[in-house]
Amino acid sequence: MYHRPPSFFDVENQLAKIYQLNDFLPKLNAMIDWELFRPDLRKVREKERLSNAGRKPFDEVLMFKILVLKTTYNLADERIEEQIRDRLSFRDFLGLSFSDIVPDAKTIWLFSEQLKDLGLARTLFDRFGEELDRAGFQVKSGLILDGSFVEVPRPRNTKEENERLKNGESPETVFTNPHVRSQKDTDAEWTKKGDEKYCGYENHALVDDEHKIVRDYAVTGAAVHDSVPCTSVVPDKPAYPDQEFFGDSAYAGEKIDTELKKRGFIPMVNERAYRNKPLTEDQKATNKVKSSVRSRVEHVFGAMKMRMGNETLRTIGLERAAFWIGMRNLVYNMGRFVSLKRPRPVKVR
Repeated sequence: MYHRPPSFFDVENQLAKIYQLNDFLPKLNAMIDWELFRPDLRKVREKERLSNAGRKPFDEVLMFKILVLKTTYNLADERIEEQIRDRLSFRDFLGLSFSDIVPDAKTIWLFSEQLKDLGLARTLFDRFGEELDRAGFQVKSGLILDGSFVEVPRPRNTKEENERLKNGESPETVFTNPHVRSQKDTDAEWTKKGDEKYCGYENHALVDDEHKIVRDYAVTGAAVHDSVPCTSVVPDKPAYPDQEFFGDSAYAGEKIDTELKKRGFIPMVNERAYRNKPLTEDQKATNKVKSSVRSRVEHVFGAMKMRMGNETLRTIGLERAAFWIGMRNLVYNMGRFVSLKRPRPVKVR
């Protein structure tokens, strides 16, 4: 094995090699204006300290960037602490040297809970949306709405416990052991799509078909039909005249169609076949044209899964699920911004 004496530039040389293999983090770090989020993040520190004793709290932007890393790589609190201590690229992204103190898992968890309690996931998402508009990525094309399941660990309730919950009994009476009850996500819902069963929540994302940026979202239980949050996610008015709205057949129906037209959108929702009333050849052809645009939303969910890995949430309850799904949408938009800002190769004819 080849050994050599350590040099002053060892860390820089190692980082250069790492970034030759994967340059996402340095580009994300350089291209995002992290100070943009500080005014909102500062709300976490607004509670007056009783004294100046003890260590000062970690910088709020540093803590937010840790949550961005945690979301990007889908890591638990203990694992993100471990990875920050272990990985040069994570330390470089956070601006931490080897002599700097690293927040522990409990501190990271507490900061995310504070953001959740203040409802800041939505605020931060909207803040970055404004930055995307300023950067020239305004909505200039059609909008697409679709839902994606985000699962939780499947509960192992007994048949009797499930029946009692279905009959309206509270979790406190069904699960008398508080330690067992604390591990039961009673907000998560079961649903079935095709032959697959899902337990958890659903991310209803509104995406523009040009830039494939998430413009708005809603989080519901998995059993809620896609059409339910539709009117709450779609803007009150279009970004430009005759803006089109695309959706699959889950959004078909006179109620949504009428509401979209009332707001000024052109509905481009796939038509649905009914029993004893199959689609005509013209309807199939029209659906194919609509789907060629609508399918772009699948690229968004696919990119989230590819970047963030397994979509299973490690949290319990709708409120926490909404926070972390909001973070997924925000971090996806950050990565999309980096991709859109990268110079495109010039095609040589």
